Amino acid sequence: MGKKASRSLVAELKPFIAPFRFDGSGKFHLKSSNTDEKGGLDKQSAEKIIEANRTRLTEFQERLYADDRWSLLVILQGMDASGKDSAIKSIFQGVNPQGCEVYSFKQPSPRELDHDFMWRSMIALPERGRIGIFNRSYYEECLVTRVHPDVLAKEKIPNRLVTKNIWRERFEDISAIERYLTRNGTVILKFFLHISKQEQRERFLDRLDEPSKNWKFSMNDIAERALWPRYMAVYQDIVRHTSTAAAPWYVVPADHKWFARVVIGSAIVSTLETLDLRFPRADAASLQEFKQVRTALESEGDQKPTKTKSK
Repeated sequence: MGKKASRSLVAELKPFIAPFRFDGSGKFHLKSSNTDEKGGLDKQSAEKIIEANRTRLTEFQERLYADDRWSLLVILQGMDASGKDSAIKSIFQGVNPQGCEVYSFKQPSPRELDHDFMWRSMIALPERGRIGIFNRSYYEECLVTRVHPDVLAKEKIPNRLVTKNIWRERFEDISAIERYLTRNGTVILKFFLHISKQEQRERFLDRLDEPSKNWKFSMNDIAERALWPRYMAVYQDIVRHTSTAAAPWYVVPADHKWFARVVIGSAIVSTLETLDLRFPRADAASLQEFKQVRTALESEGDQKPTKTKSK
C-alpha cells in the first residue's frame, strides 16, 4: 500500500479505535467507559469490517514475516467471559500459524515462581517478524496478586522488599520494560475487554445451559465475580499508571463481542499499516542468478522426453 492508501485506511478505522485509546495523557475513569458501546454499527455491518480486517491482517502478517524487523505483541486482559478466547479465534482466523503464537498465562508453576514476575512472559516474547498474543499477561502480577495477597506471598520475594510501594514499583518496572521493547522493534498493543457484570452473568448462564460450554465454567468464577468492585478498581489503576504513548491501553467495550472484535482488529491493522512493511528486494547479484535459473528451467521445457523401446 502507498502512503495515500495508508492514510485512507488509518482514517477509515480511526472512529473504531480513537475513542477507546488511552495513552496516559489526561485523566481516566473506568466508570466513564461504556461497556455497551456499538460505535454506530449493527452486527451485520460490523461483520463486514471484521472480515475486511481479517484479509488485511493476513496480508500484513506475511509482510511482517518477510520484512523481519518488527514484531507485534498483542495483550488481552479482561474478566472471565469477557471474550478473550473468541476474539483471538475470530480476529486471527486465516493468519498463517507459522507467524503467530498464542500464550495463555495461568497460575505460575513452581519453576516460574523461582524467577522474577516478568520472567515467564519475557521468554515468550515474539521474535522479529512474528505476532505474539498474550491471553492474560504479566499484568496479572498487578491484578490477581493485588486482589489476592496470598498469591503474592507465594512468590518468594524477600519480606523487606514487599512494601506498600510494591504496586507502584511494578508499574514502573513494566513501563520501563515496555519502553525498552518498543525501542527495539516490538510494537505493543494492550486491550482491556471491558464487560459489564450483568453481561458476564448472562454469559455464565449460557455456559451452564449449553452442554458444549460446560467445561468453561467453575465455581471459582463465581468466587472471583464476588470481588468485581475490587477488580475494577485495580484495572483502573493499571490503565492509569501503565498507559504511555508507546504502549497505550485500549479499553474495549465488550458487551457485544462483534464490536469488541471490530475495535481490536482495527487497532491491530491500523498499527501494522503505519510500520511501512515491505517485502525484501533482491540485490543485483541475486537478480543475475535468477536469470540463470530461469534459463535453466526454460531449457528443460525444450527437451523432449526419451522414448524407451518396449521388449
